Amino acid sequence: MTRRKLVAGNWKMHGMAADLVEVEAIAAAAARHSGVDVALCVPATLIAPAVARAGALPIGAQDCHAAAKGAHTGCLSAAMLREAGASLTIVGHSERRADQNETSQDAWAKAAAARQAGLSVILCCGETEAERDAGRAERVVQAQIEKSVPEDASGDWFTLAYEPRWAIGTGRTPTLDEIAAIHAIARAKMRQLVGDAADGIRILYGGSVTGTNAPAILSTADVDGALVGGASLTAEKFVPIIDAAAAI
Repeated sequence: MTRRKLVAGNWKMHGMAADLVEVEAIAAAAARHSGVDVALCVPATLIAPAVARAGALPIGAQDCHAAAKGAHTGCLSAAMLREAGASLTIVGHSERRADQNETSQDAWAKAAAARQAGLSVILCCGETEAERDAGRAERVVQAQIEKSVPEDASGDWFTLAYEPRWAIGTGRTPTLDEIAAIHAIARAKMRQLVGDAADGIRILYGGSVTGTNAPAILSTADVDGALVGGASLTAEKFVPIIDAAAAI
């Protein structure tokens, strides 16, 4: 099955109103490539103003709460994010697993809540450096997928992202063979969980993706796009990754 490439940016805790010019520039570049899907996940404070300036470019959130409402100070429900203009959200990102002690079960609940509210989901998985060095990368990723992926996952709303934690923001990336191996394992595990629907689900690679290494990474088997952190903050660095996806 041919799957359209998706290049999604994650601004993390970056971005002020002055940076919305970058959203406009990225949106303009994305509009030139009708064969590639592009999205930006921005801080919650920027969702509404980004939507106002993004044209057809989908704007997403970086997390959501699993509950629809309640006594959860400082948290945002999926419905709130949808009302603000978001069309998707990231869940289970390694930084939330590490910094907020979130589990795969938390990621599952958040993905289900996002789906219920009408948001698409990018669900992240990936091993730590210690887990890879111990030869446990494959088992860790398989376990995270098994515990995180909703039973009704399908390509019309669900995307999986493999992000080795040790490659995020470090400038280090796995070899292409290592990326291909994990993506193949992830695809196989998805087939076990959701059957033929797995063939329509995109699996992104994330972790120090740049305009320089994007052509090789995006050409790797079972890599359906990229989840991009630091390089998505400016059009100058993000657009070359979009261009690379369009050229494949």
